[in-house]
Amino acid sequence: MSGTEIKASVLHGANDLQVEVRNLPAPAADEVQVAVQATGLCGSDLHYFRHFRNGPIEVREPLTLGHESAGVVVAVGSSASSTLKVGDRVALEVGLPCESCELCREGRYNICRGMNFRSSAKAYPHSQGTLQERINHPARWCHKLPDTLTLEHGAIVEPLSVAMHAQKRSGLKPGSTVLVLGAGAVGLLCAAASKVAGAKHVVIADIQEDRVKFATDNAFADAGLTVPIPTVRPETVEDKLAYAQRVAESLKSLKVKGGDAVIGEAAVTFECTGVESCMQTAIYATQPGGKILIIGMGMSVQTLPIMAASVKEVDLVGVFRYANMYSEAIDLLASGNPLLPDIRKIVTHRFNGLDQIPGAFDTAARVKDDKGDLVIKVMVDMA
Repeated sequence: MSGTEIKASVLHGANDLQVEVRNLPAPAADEVQVAVQATGLCGSDLHYFRHFRNGPIEVREPLTLGHESAGVVVAVGSSASSTLKVGDRVALEVGLPCESCELCREGRYNICRGMNFRSSAKAYPHSQGTLQERINHPARWCHKLPDTLTLEHGAIVEPLSVAMHAQKRSGLKPGSTVLVLGAGAVGLLCAAASKVAGAKHVVIADIQEDRVKFATDNAFADAGLTVPIPTVRPETVEDKLAYAQRVAESLKSLKVKGGDAVIGEAAVTFECTGVESCMQTAIYATQPGGKILIIGMGMSVQTLPIMAASVKEVDLVGVFRYANMYSEAIDLLASGNPLLPDIRKIVTHRFNGLDQIPGAFDTAARVKDDKGDLVIKVMVDMA
C-alpha cells in the first residue's frame, strides 16, 4: 500500500481514545497534505468523547475528533501548487459543502444539506477529524496565515469565525448595547467581535463568577453578571419564566462602567449556552426591534415566552457554524485593531502530543483544573 504511515487519536467508545497507525495516501491533485500542529478542543468534540454521541447524532464507527486546527503544508497536489507551497502555514476550514446546491451558490454553504464536516458523525462514513499527525485537505479550504500570526491563532480562527458569522447576522449598529449569555470561548469571542463592530457597551453573563471576571478583566466585556443559581430549582413554567425575568432585570440594571447610568435593554443578544432559562432571559432582556442570535447547541426542545418576543418584534436568528468568514477572521487577527482583546488569552491549557489527548479532554470537561485555575479553551500541540 502506497502512502505515508501516520498516527491518529481514535475514539472507539465513550472515554475510549486509542492511538492508531493509519496509511495516508499522497494528496489528490486539488489537495495539500498538512501536518496538523495546533487543535483546539470544542464542545462538540467533548460531547462525542464523553457520550460517543452529540445530541441525536450517534457515532457509528471509530472517529478521530478535532476541527479547530492549523498546520504546515508538507505536500502539494499537482493543481494546488498555484495557491500553496510546502512550508506554508494554514488554518484549516474543515467543512466541505457540495458547492453546487442553491444554498452553496448563495454563499450559505454552512447550511448545505450535503455538508461533510470533519469530526462530525452526522455523515456516514464519518469524516475523520484533525487529531492526527497529517491530513489531506482541499487546497481551496486551507487559508494561508501571515507571518505575524501563530499556528495557535490559526486554530482559534475556527471559533472566531463562528462569532464573526453571528455578528454579521446580527446587523449590529455601532453605539448599541450587546448582551452575551455564556462566557465560554464562543461567548468571549462574540463579545470581542462586538467590540470590534463598535458596540457601545458589551455585557456578559455566566453562572461561573471566574468566567465573568475573566471577561471583564481582559477587556472582552465592559460589565458582567454572575447569574444566581436559585436555592429552589424552578419546576413549573411560570416559576421558570419568573426566574428568567428576574435575571433579565438584573442585567438591565447593571451600571455603566465608570458611571451611574444603567445598561438597559440590549439591541443584540448572543445566546451561547443552549440553556432554556438563558433563552428565556434573552427574550426579556432584549429591546423592542432587537435581535437574539441563537448560537448555543443545548436543549433541543424549549419552552419560550414567544408572546414577549412577538409584541417587541424581537427577531430570533439561528446561527450555525460560519460561511465566508475565515479570511476576514485572519485579517482581523493580523490587523492589530486596538478594539480587539488579546484573543490568545482564551487558551488556558495546552497539551503536547497524541498521548496527552485523553488528559486534554478530561481538562476540557472541567470548570477549573486541579490547581483551581479557570479552564476556557484547551489546545493540543502536535508539533
